[in-house]
Amino acid sequence: MSEQEKVAGGALGKAVGRAKQAVGAALGRDDLQREGNLQEVQADVEAEAATKEAEAERREREAEIEASRADVKAERHETELKAAEIEAEEKAERQRAREELAAKGDEAAAQRSASDLQRKADRAEQAAAAIDPKEER
Repeated sequence: MSEQEKVAGGALGKAVGRAKQAVGAALGRDDLQREGNLQEVQADVEAEAATKEAEAERREREAEIEASRADVKAERHETELKAAEIEAEEKAERQRAREELAAKGDEAAAQRSASDLQRKADRAEQAAAAIDPKEER
């Protein structure tokens, strides 16, 4: 490709290419017409490449967003599982505490009952001794 055939791209390059084609056709210069055609084609190719690159970048951003969403979803799920596990542990601990408290309450009640029974037995023996002092118990 000669220096004359080096082309500029973009919308301006496409317009210049068309102009060169028209001037080349009007003057009967095939080289100028060919250069204009090449410049127009290159502008089209560059525009298509830019469009495809922009689309690829958009898809890459979308993929990154989707990957990020999936990560967030997985983290949320993991956090929910941990929270449920903690809640279950806390519930079990509260149940154990209630059971221990109930057992202590039952033990204390049994001790009170035994003390009450012992006092009643002592009073009954005292009453019996008062009635029949000869017989020792």
